Amino acid sequence: MATHRRQYTAEFKAKLVLEIISGEKTPSEVCRSHKLNANVLARWRKEFVEQAPSLFERDAQSSQDQERIAELERLVGQLTMKLEIAKKASGYLSDGKNGRS
Repeated sequence: MATHRRQYTAEFKAKLVLEIISGEKTPSEVCRSHKLNANVLARWRKEFVEQAPSLFERDAQSSQDQERIAELERLVGQLTMKLEIAKKASGYLSDGKNGRS
């Protein structure tokens, strides 16, 4: 007889951990009301606290990524203009040489 492990969504885990951290409920109350092992809830809380700083890092990283993307787009635009100018100049130069021959 195989035991079925319950799976919980990230939102559910966060909700329970926030109830504990905010003082709304004690860990014992949360465990009893949701039939959870105290060790599971403690692990979720530990993961939540450890990963909290990374939320703010992602915002900073996202901002840096956006700045880099904008810089690269400007560079692509400049290089595209230079390529078009070089093509036109090449066309004028080759037309001039063909006309003189």
